[in-house]
Amino acid sequence: MSDYALRRTMMVDTQVRPNDVTKFPIIEAMLSVPREEFVPDAVREAAYVGENIDIAPGRVLLEPRTLSKLLDASDLQLTDRVLLLGAGLGYSAAVIGRMAGTVVAVEEDANLAAAAEARLGALGATNVIVRQAALSEGAAKDAPFDRIIIEGAVEEIPTAIAAQVAEGGRIAAIFMEGALGVARIGHKIDGHITWRFAFNASAPVLPGFAARRPFVL
Repeated sequence: MSDYALRRTMMVDTQVRPNDVTKFPIIEAMLSVPREEFVPDAVREAAYVGENIDIAPGRVLLEPRTLSKLLDASDLQLTDRVLLLGAGLGYSAAVIGRMAGTVVAVEEDANLAAAAEARLGALGATNVIVRQAALSEGAAKDAPFDRIIIEGAVEEIPTAIAAQVAEGGRIAAIFMEGALGVARIGHKIDGHITWRFAFNASAPVLPGFAARRPFVL
């Protein structure tokens, strides 16, 4: 077993399982996807640390605990069509791709999007489609989605994104309220999304997801 494979096992045993994430598909996916291939080359040695990893200005790869708990609360199914907003370098898309039918991974940073496409291609993640577009616009042409997962934090959810959740579907997001953040799962029933608390977490607010402040002279 390689050094990185050992680190993956340790990541799951110390950061995922102890946080009440025990579903086999999540464990299998996180043991299988080489996280070190989806971080900037300069921080490969830190790929398995238990904290968010900077991948671009204001952008992070979510720590294993947060990602695994978001996936757990999302209750992904093998037939699901999933929208991932904030694909970064593609790690979460690769993990979700092992648990769902189709993943549309949206990334607005051109360099990140190109890198994600190349790295996912090298991994053979054929059910993941990378789209370069504004994160706040999602992928309306590919909608609706059974699940939407936002990799990064929000202050509010744009109307365009809420509209892309299928009836009966779920959306997972980390809401920042000042310095504190909470992950919530939204359930769409009768055209309306009802949010429920999932766990505490934090991340930088993604572009296009900040609350609109009133203009003051």
